[in-house]
Amino acid sequence: MSKISPLSGFPELLPAQRAVEREVIASVSRTFELHGFANIETRVVEPIERLAKGGEVDKEIYVLQRIAAEPDAKAELGLHFDLTVPFARYVLEHAGHLEFPFRRYQVQPAWRGERPQEGRYRQFTQADVDIVGRDELPFHHDVEVMAVMVDALGRLPIPRVSFQFNNRKLIQGFYRGLGIDDVTDAIRVIDKLDKLPADEVARMLVDRVGTTSEQARRCLELATIRVTDTSFVDQVRALGVTDELLDQGLEELAAVVEGCRAVAGGRVGVEANLRIARGLDYYTGTVVEIFMEGYERLKSVGGGGRYDALASDGRTTYPGVGVSFGVSRTLVPLIADGVLEGSRPVPSAVLVALNTEDDRAASTAVAAALRARDIACEVAPSPAKFGKQIRFAERRGIPFVWFVQPADGGGVTHQVKDIRTGEQVEADPSAWSPPEADVRPTIITTATSETSETEEIQ
Repeated sequence: MSKISPLSGFPELLPAQRAVEREVIASVSRTFELHGFANIETRVVEPIERLAKGGEVDKEIYVLQRIAAEPDAKAELGLHFDLTVPFARYVLEHAGHLEFPFRRYQVQPAWRGERPQEGRYRQFTQADVDIVGRDELPFHHDVEVMAVMVDALGRLPIPRVSFQFNNRKLIQGFYRGLGIDDVTDAIRVIDKLDKLPADEVARMLVDRVGTTSEQARRCLELATIRVTDTSFVDQVRALGVTDELLDQGLEELAAVVEGCRAVAGGRVGVEANLRIARGLDYYTGTVVEIFMEGYERLKSVGGGGRYDALASDGRTTYPGVGVSFGVSRTLVPLIADGVLEGSRPVPSAVLVALNTEDDRAASTAVAAALRARDIACEVAPSPAKFGKQIRFAERRGIPFVWFVQPADGGGVTHQVKDIRTGEQVEADPSAWSPPEADVRPTIITTATSETSETEEIQ
């Protein structure tokens, strides 16, 4: 039999690693639900024409086709490459059954046929949270959705993340106030500041966009403003550009920064970064990129913003605002680096020991009593010396071993042993419970910067 090789771009996690992913997904889901967001799951395929961008089919889309299809048959279905496209279709298809504004969160895999590298995979899981309105969606929802994701990521045991906000109205209003005709192309050029020197970007603004040298200088000055509070408002005003759209963008960005700073804890930073543009043909107001400290090489691990036309059926337009968090993009590198790991590879908190095969019914009864109170457990696979059964539990990461022994004068006695400390006590299977921290697998995180201590988080 030939050796099986890993398939590049399709990460598979071992059981303890998968426990990390499951706990993270459970945590963000709980937070989204605390804020009143309903969970949905969409199908994995969409018609090719719906997945196409601007009439062109993205070459990275995976198509779905029967292996027995005619050789010249044209593929009609493709796997979704994000969760926004299927969500837009979902809103249109089910609008008559939804209450608007509709608050949804979604955690699902997506597929993209790109060159695999760290943080970029062909199959990956995302967590999206959005609010969608019908014909209108008041701005305060921008603040709310961004604050929800700040809250959700602030509860995770991952390195500190930074939410970097901007507003498309601010950028467009500033450029319009400068008298620049091709605002979109100017934004594209400014977006190259991450890769090119400022003087080269300035030359491109003049040569490609047709700006004056003074206009180019002002564009670069705007793009270099980056602060952790609302002082950017005065800094932009000091540049001497006036425009009604600029005023609206400044007001909205200040509200988002203030709203998110109010809920951000020590694990989350909030900044106004006036270089962020994102989705030139898509976003219309608030935009955000999320970065993780120590992992800047991954670029952003999440992002989103306001889109005034998520979907339209020709009569009704559905504006929305949302944020996406790259679960796989964030966790797979952290797990590979040993920053995150699961406390154990199995859900079992207790191994019920087995004296002899004839005693299996008694051990099974103990397991049933524990499970009735939501304590995960398993019965030893075979009778053996207790030392061997304890070592079996150790290898599986199970913290407790339960012993059922014949009692003098008949009946049985029950004892449970914490195999980490060696403490062994009498216990009642209908009343005993493990410590809260041992009920289910937890995430163990080893800090990478401020401290080298190991912290276990439920």
